[in-house]
Formats: sequence, structure tokens, C-alpha cells
Amino acid sequence: MDELRPAEASPAVPRKRLLPMLGHTRGKRSAVTCALKCDNACSKAVCNTSSNSYFRDIVSAELSRRSALGAGAAGVLGAAVLTLGGRPPAAAADSGRRGPKPGRLAFAPISPVDASVDRLDVPEGYDWKPLLRWGDPLFADSPDFDFSAQSAAAQARQFGYNNDYLEILRQPNGKKGLLVCNHEYVNPQIMFPEPPATAAEEAQRRGIFRNAVGLSVVELERSSRGTPWSFVRGARLNRRITLDTVFELTGPAAGSELLKTAADPQGRYVLGTLGNCAGGSTPWGTVLSGEENFNGFFRTGGTSAEDRRYGLGSDPTAMGWEQEDPRFDARSAQTRNEPNRFGYVVELDPEDPESTPRKHTSLGRFKHEGANVIIARNGKAVAYSGDDERFDYLYKFVSKHKYRKNDKRHNMTLLTEGDLYAARFTGSSPAGEIDGSGSVPADGGFDGRGTWLPLVVRGKSAVAGMSVEEVLVYTRLAADKAGATKMDRCEDVEPSPSSGRVYVACTNNSNRGTGSNAPVDEANPRRENRDGHIVEITEDRSDATAVDFSWNLLMLCGDPAQGDTTYFSGYPRELVSPISCPDNLAFDSAGNLWISTDGAPSGIGYNDGLFKLALDGRDRGKVEQFLSVPRDGETCGPVIHDEESMVFVAVQHPGEDGSYGAHTSYFPDYVPDGGQPAPGEVRAPRPSVVQVFRREAKPGNGNNGSGNSGHGHGNSGKS
Repeated sequence: MDELRPAEASPAVPRKRLLPMLGHTRGKRSAVTCALKCDNACSKAVCNTSSNSYFRDIVSAELSRRSALGAGAAGVLGAAVLTLGGRPPAAAADSGRRGPKPGRLAFAPISPVDASVDRLDVPEGYDWKPLLRWGDPLFADSPDFDFSAQSAAAQARQFGYNNDYLEILRQPNGKKGLLVCNHEYVNPQIMFPEPPATAAEEAQRRGIFRNAVGLSVVELERSSRGTPWSFVRGARLNRRITLDTVFELTGPAAGSELLKTAADPQGRYVLGTLGNCAGGSTPWGTVLSGEENFNGFFRTGGTSAEDRRYGLGSDPTAMGWEQEDPRFDARSAQTRNEPNRFGYVVELDPEDPESTPRKHTSLGRFKHEGANVIIARNGKAVAYSGDDERFDYLYKFVSKHKYRKNDKRHNMTLLTEGDLYAARFTGSSPAGEIDGSGSVPADGGFDGRGTWLPLVVRGKSAVAGMSVEEVLVYTRLAADKAGATKMDRCEDVEPSPSSGRVYVACTNNSNRGTGSNAPVDEANPRRENRDGHIVEITEDRSDATAVDFSWNLLMLCGDPAQGDTTYFSGYPRELVSPISCPDNLAFDSAGNLWISTDGAPSGIGYNDGLFKLALDGRDRGKVEQFLSVPRDGETCGPVIHDEESMVFVAVQHPGEDGSYGAHTSYFPDYVPDGGQPAPGEVRAPRPSVVQVFRREAKPGNGNNGSGNSGHGHGNSGKS
């Protein structure tokens, strides 16, 4: 575990201090992941200590307002709220259906897999194979991956580590494709066969780590539609984006004093992107990536209100990049603003390998899980994004200008100007019915109304005492002042392409309702919410640019068999697959929601997985598990091509709890029939993009040379 210590720490530092979450995680979540991925956020003080209104205060104010308006107006308001009780409006509207279309990807749900098992499971009749592994060579001059011969130069030409968000774009003939993938963070203790022998070797490894994060763009090919893909080594569009890649800042905050550094006195360009988690594709063909846990890479003074609100601190960082690159040590006047240049939504044109990717300040700065765009009825682009922090907020951006069909150059400017909002939720149930247990209120569901609170409107700040630049750089503080609702870690936010409803994955928040933290409310109704929930939003008047909306909870996650209090939109809880900690969301062609998890059901601990959830008709709320990832791994970036009976996931941090030579996973390069590696044979876990397909589909004839060992779903690397 010594490689987990901060660079300036002594090797004698106790393991408990190096891994403060050790013994405090639940289910299969690893304390190592907490340390490396999010800088042990849950072991630290809550960043949001604002006193903005809690749910009970808002309800009291609303009731007082109705009384002041008089009986007539109050009756109208009451009717508006009462229509949201019981079954959600969307489900009620669909109640006459015979049931949702099943989609083209029929399967028998798999059973949960115990967290000690190192295996990737898929349904009967399906198979899987890796599409891209960490270290796979992307360019003609890229060296083949070799655990014992890694270098920063090689990693810059190879597929990055800990793949997360995925997008797979296909050409009409179905034989050519383009993959875009995020690379979030690294795990030094399982990446190398030997610990660093000298300080110089340790510095060289930090260079590898710097080139292992960022993004990859990779061309794909296959023999025919519906067969598995291969990646194309040396393809024209292949690209690696690392900490040396130049990004352009856009929007009102670009060029402001808050973004200027000694290296960039104009405040217009940034080197690199960090903590890239989820993302989204735009209607005009670009890809968005969210900069999430960027704070853990910077050392700052740690004393300002802005630093504390963003979780920035004065301790040496786990990666130690500040030792080679002074911009990661933001304690000096020359670099103080460098952290302000991360925490944005990044836009990349994957079809132009020479293009400069951009960071859009108009969408605000926070721990973006990702961003997803739809085109509203009035032609404006609307982007939704969640802030993945306990008690932080949900946001919406509405572009100033309108979308133009087949005008990519114009459309790529849509995210540079517009209005920014944060969400406030009010519930329809009496406060006494929301007691923290997760018990369903008397009206039959968790639901209510909501308002998008303005932060920036028509180019002007809507937050007293803050300029537009301050709102966009210190967006969390602006939303505090506006009175947004504190949520249980808003991660992926996805608008349905078929219904227009918006789905928000609230992963968990074990601090909800404890101590001086925010109490429960109807949008976050469980105390110590360890299993998470999903919010369903319906924009008023079918206008995604409106400031009012209705909402309901689609489900409260958990394992009913373990006694967890759960809710699945009224669907019998004994008939669902157990699910916990929803993270990334996707849709199939029939409008079903697919959910990947980050933290398996908390009762006995299962491996993370991918789940299908029906949204309409008699099966609304039915959860079925499709896939389970290997030991210590997380399911990321699902892509559902159900019309081809194909599913893609990024398996992140498999074998996270191991160390080199004492691995807890051999994914994806398992020894056939579950055997052990031969003496001296190098096998270690490699984060990988996996494709799942019907067993009768034949692999393509791609020349990637990556090898496809261990692709049967029953193969297991015993550890």
C-alpha cells in the first residue's frame, strides 16, 4: 500500500491514515477507490455548509403563500399539486397501454454475483470480448503494451487507464465506427510489476500517470452489422488527449482575472483535462466530457471559502504531480488560479483530430459527472448536468442561440452563451410523512413541483453580490445563495429521447439527515441514504426551456431481500433485481432506461452491474440485471445498441484492492478454464471496454492484434 501515500509522506504512515475510508465503506466499495478516485471525499467535512432553505422551510413558505393568496388561488395551486400525487403523471398517461415495447434485446436476467468472485457474467445466449484494454496501441508507431517496459511516451500513444464514459458512433453501412472514451484516474499499486527503486523512477512513473488520463478517440471496424467490433491501429481519426493537450476556454468567464495564470496571462487556454467521468453526445455530432474529481490533483492554500467549497486542500496530493509541474501547486500567486481552470464540461469533435477541444464556462464549474443535450421545442439547446458531491445540486443550461440542422460549425457555438439554472424541489406530501425511513407517503409516491432558479440570465448575473464570471467559476457558491435543493450526489442526468422526461441518478449520501447535515426531504427521503435513488423530471408544457417542472422518484434503490426499504414505482419489490448506487444512465430504442452501478447492493455485497428498467405501462419499475462486472470493478459508460443485440460497458478499476503479484482480478485476460498464471507469466487487471453480443454473432476481422482471450462469460480468474 506504500504507493498510495502522498509523495511527501513517510513510508511508516499507518495504512489506516493512508486509507481513511478503510472499514467505513459498505458493500463492495473499496477504500482504495475512495483514495484514488475522489480524494477520500466521504471522510472529509461536507463541502456544502450553506444555510439555504431546506424542504420543510420551503413547504411552510408555500403554504403561507397560498393562505395569503386566498381560497380561490390556493385551490388552483392545490389542484396543480394534487394531480402529481399517487402514480407519476407520466405513468398515469400511459396507464392504458398494454405494456412497453420490450426492445430488441431480449434476455433472461442474471442473478447477482458475490463481490468475492472475479468474473464477468452476461445472460444465457450472450457472450463478451474486450474491445480495448488499457495500453492497447492506437497509432502505427505505438509500442505494444508491456507491463515491464512502460514509459510516458508510450502511454501517450496507447489507450488510457480506467475507462469511464463511452460513445460509439456508427456509419450508415454499419461496418465503420468511432469510439470516444474518458480516462478518469490511475492506480499505481497494480500498474507495475515492481515498486519504484529511486526518486527518479518514481518521477518517471508520474509522467506515465499524467498520460494515462484524459480521453481516447479510436476508429472501429467489423465485418458486418451486429458482429463484434475491432479497433483499427493507426487509423486517421485515432487520438489521445492528455495533460499536454491544449484546450480553449469559452464563454463569459474566459479571459477573466479568475482564470489567468503566469503561464496563461490571457486566461484563454488550458493544458489538459482531469477527472473525466461521464459525458454525452450532442445532436450536432460532438462529444461532451465532464471534469469531476479535479480537486484531488491540486495542492492549494486550502483556507479560502472557495477552496473549502470545492474540496481543495493544502496536503500533498496522492499523485504528487506538483513535484514536477508547478501548476499543480497552486499556493503561489503565479499558479493560484490553476484549479479554477478545471471542473468544466469539455466539448470534443471526434471527427477532426486536429481540432482544439474546449472547456465551456457557461455551463458552470463544479464536479460535473457529465452533460447531456436535447433540442427544445423552440430550437434552443438544453444541457443537464449534476454535481457529484454530497448535498450539491442539479443544473440546467439553455443556449442563447438556436440549433441549425446540418450546420455543425454554428451548433458548436451553442454551449458558449446562454442561461444557467440550479434546481429547487418541493414535495406534495406533509413533512411528517417524510420521516427518513423511505416509507411511501399516503398519496402513493414521492413527487412534487420544482423550479429552475436563475444563476445567469441573458448575459447578466442573477445572484446578488456576484459577477457573471464569479457565478461561472464559483458556481457552487452561487447556487448556495440562490437556494437550490441539496441532493444526494447527482451523477448522470439523461433526458429520454423518446419521452423527453429527464432522469437523475442520485448515487448515495450516507450523511443525509445526520448531525448538522441537511435533513431528509421528499426528493431525498431516506436518512443515511446508502443505496441511492433516481428522480424523474417532466418539464412543464413540454418546453425544456421552462423554469417550472414536475417530478417524482422513479425508485429508491436497495435489496428488498436484505430488508432494505425500497420503492420501484409501485412494481412488486420481490420481483426486481437488487440494485444499489445508480451511476450512469442510457436508453434503448424502446425507451427503457439502463443503469450502471458504482457500489453494489449493501446487504451482503455483490459485484456491480448493468440493469434494465421499464419506464411505462404495467412493468414500470421492473428492474432486471443484464451484466455483472468482475471483482472490485465498476460498471461505466453503458451504450445500448439493442437493434443489433449489442451492449457496451467500460469496466473500471477491476482488481482495485490488489497489488502487483497479489492480484484480486485478472480481467480481461483470464487463464482458460479459470486456472492460475504460469510461474513468471505476467497477468494483471487491465481496465477495458467490453462488448456483449449474442453468441451466434461472429467476431469481426479487424487487425488490432489485441488478442481476445477469456471472452466466455463463465471464465473466472481465481484469486
